[in-house]
Amino acid sequence: MKVVIAGAGISGLATAFWLKKAGAEVIILEKREQVGGSMRTLTENGYLIDFGPNSALETTPLIKEIVDEVGLTAEMMYADAKASKRYILKNGELMPLPMSPPAFLKTRLFSTAAKIRLMKEPFIGKSDDGYYQSIARFVVRRLGQEFLDYAISPFVSGVFAGDPDRLSVKSAFPKLYRLEELYGGLIKGTIKGARERKKNKEKSKQSAKMFSFRRGMTSFPEAIASHLGTGVVCGAEITGVERSDRQIKVTFRTDKGVQEILADKFLSTMPAKQTAALLENIDVMLPKHLNEIYYPPVKVLYLGYKTSDIPRPLDGFGFLIPAKEKRIFLGAIWSSVLFPNRAPEGKACFTLFVGGATKPHLFEMPDNDLNREVISQFSEIMGITAEPDLIKELYWEKAIPQYNLGYIEHENYFERFEVNNPGFYLGGNYRGGISVGDCVKNSKPLAEKILQN
Repeated sequence: MKVVIAGAGISGLATAFWLKKAGAEVIILEKREQVGGSMRTLTENGYLIDFGPNSALETTPLIKEIVDEVGLTAEMMYADAKASKRYILKNGELMPLPMSPPAFLKTRLFSTAAKIRLMKEPFIGKSDDGYYQSIARFVVRRLGQEFLDYAISPFVSGVFAGDPDRLSVKSAFPKLYRLEELYGGLIKGTIKGARERKKNKEKSKQSAKMFSFRRGMTSFPEAIASHLGTGVVCGAEITGVERSDRQIKVTFRTDKGVQEILADKFLSTMPAKQTAALLENIDVMLPKHLNEIYYPPVKVLYLGYKTSDIPRPLDGFGFLIPAKEKRIFLGAIWSSVLFPNRAPEGKACFTLFVGGATKPHLFEMPDNDLNREVISQFSEIMGITAEPDLIKELYWEKAIPQYNLGYIEHENYFERFEVNNPGFYLGGNYRGGISVGDCVKNSKPLAEKILQN
């Protein structure tokens, strides 16, 4: 079996890994000159900068299986224990997010009324909203407004760069939705669901270990690509995909000219809009669903400082900013706390996130003005009076797919598309989860589906 995969992000590479292991001939065509998709690592002046995912959670044993087989075991490292501490900004002060029942009872992050409200959660019934319920509505109903404002809303901004009033709980947070549907509540479901995860050898995102690599996250896709060898073709722009008898003809352009491949199966793991343009002649309705998926703009702003200029202890993962705090950025990761060798001796580095689904208008500001205001607010929160030692940035015009209300209609259509168009498959982070762990977890079932159908 010959399989052509469009896109050499982690979804395409991981799926190719399993296909090759099963004996299929796999060719990945990547438009850029580098593999990795949103995983982009830069080194400068002793700083190691990840402009995409800074880390990932080891939520599935498939991650370690791939890491070991592609020879990356010695490079893999887990986050410092201090990274388990996370802060939320409230009234201008960084407060630790409570991670245990005793800490929750003592915290000043939530009022006494909010704590009492949370304890009522096991006695709240299921919603009758079905699929069409936002994460905001779901959380307020089960946990209360304050928990939404100072826990879930900043989390949604930090993970999705999303809007909790628009994100679908069924599509964006299927495990939360499932806890209510299957067990009748979140607290009961968390306790009972732990047994199921143990049986499946999976870990919840709360308990999974955070990892990266000594040379940054780009090491992961690069190692898989090296393992795949000549099956990965970079600098290859796909110009056409069409049926040819019982096979699929893929036309692409490289610096050597236009070439063609006849394949048995075709998988696109490119972002939704590019996939829509690629497959519009295969299915006329597919582009409508793909083009309706919203990818908000996000800027990643990376700052380096002398540690002597930072007055507060760096003892956590970083902080998230609730929308109620009215700040211009979403939060900051204390990158040099997480893993060693992220900053030179005597320096510390931070990764800030700006924009997202709730603040796309910020990019109407002149770039220098926006950066200046973000750095000013960050400095105020951290108590820093010195100028940064290093400033680097990357603007993602279309950052993270938003699983907004009604997304179930897209998901259902993507399944019908694959049934109605044998040999064609859709993958990537707009299906089954946006995280690195989700993409790896989905890659093996996707490879098995390609091999069996």
